[in-house]
Amino acid sequence: MKKKLILTILAIVALGIFGYCYVWYGGARNVSAEDAVFNVNSKSIIAEFDADIDKSNAKYLEKAIAIKGIVSKTDQKQVTLDNTIVCDLKELDPAIKENQEITLKGRVVGYDDLMGEIKLDECTVINND
Repeated sequence: MKKKLILTILAIVALGIFGYCYVWYGGARNVSAEDAVFNVNSKSIIAEFDADIDKSNAKYLEKAIAIKGIVSKTDQKQVTLDNTIVCDLKELDPAIKENQEITLKGRVVGYDDLMGEIKLDECTVINND
C-alpha cells in the first residue's frame, strides 16, 4: 500500500514538472517563418477594430499578419505605424526611419481601446520602401 502511494505521488510530481516545462519552454512560435494570414494596411485594420472590437479580435487575435503603414515613431525595439499600430520587433533595423512607408509581419496580441492602439509582437520587416 505504501509503495502504491509513493509511486502515485512520484507520477503526479513528474506530470507536474512536465506540464510546467511544456508551458514555460515548449510550444514556442516562430512568426517570422509563418505565412501572413492577412495582408492589411494600418488604416483599414484600425477602422475594423473601431467598428467592432469583438469581431476584429476573433478575426485577427493571435494570427500572423502583414501590415503596411507609415512609421510615426521608433524606440528601442518598437515601431509605431500611423500612431496606432505598436509593433514590438525582435531586433530594431537601423534602416527604419520616421515618415517611411514600411511593411511588417507580426502576431496580433490585442487592441488597447483606451489608447486606441493595436499591439503586435514578434514583428519582422518584410518590405522597407
